[in-house]
Amino acid sequence: MDHLTIFPRKLIAPSGLISEKFLSLGISSFLDACQYVHGLPYGYNSAREDIMILFKENMGTCTTKHAVIATLAEELNIPVYKNIGIYAMTEDIVTGTNLILEKFQLPYIPMLHCFLEYGDCRVDLTEGNQNGKNTSIEQFLYTERVIANISDKEEYQLFRRVLTQDLLKRDQLKGIKTATILHAREEGLIVLKANVGNEP
Repeated sequence: MDHLTIFPRKLIAPSGLISEKFLSLGISSFLDACQYVHGLPYGYNSAREDIMILFKENMGTCTTKHAVIATLAEELNIPVYKNIGIYAMTEDIVTGTNLILEKFQLPYIPMLHCFLEYGDCRVDLTEGNQNGKNTSIEQFLYTERVIANISDKEEYQLFRRVLTQDLLKRDQLKGIKTATILHAREEGLIVLKANVGNEP
C-alpha cells in the first residue's frame, strides 16, 4: 500500500455533510482529513451504514473510515475512490487462521478488505491501527471500485458473486463448496475481531 501523503492537500469547501463536519472540527484540507481518520482507533462500529458513525464513536473499520474519505472526495471532486478487495487470509496475515484452515481443509480463507484508490496508488487508512492483521494487505485475489457507503448487504452480495463466479473456479479452491467457504469466513471474522488491538 502507498502512504496517505500521496493524497492532494486540496482545501475543504462546505460542499456536503462530510466536508462541513471536517470544517467544524477545524480540519481544512483533504490530506488533513485523511490523517485525522487514519489517527482514529480501529474498532467495529454499531451502525456501519450511518456515514456519520465514525465521528459519533471516534473509531472505525476499513469500511467506515474509507466510506467517509471517499464521500469527502466526491464532495470535493477529488478522484479518490473506495475499492473492495478480496484477499487470501492465512496465518501470516491473521494469527489463529491455521486452525480454521485445518478444520475446513482450505489453502486460505477469502476475506473482504477495502482501501482507497487514487490513480495507480492504493491507500489503507487502517494500516498501523492494530486492526487484527499482522501486516498490510498487498495482494488481492479480486478488486472492484464501489460506491463510498456501500451497504452491508451489497458488500456481501459482491463477495458471493465473486466467490461463485470466479474464486471457486480457480485451481486452489476448485471442488470446494460455497457453504464451506462461508462457514470458514464466519470463523475467520471471529478470529480477526479477537485480534483487534493486539500488536502485530
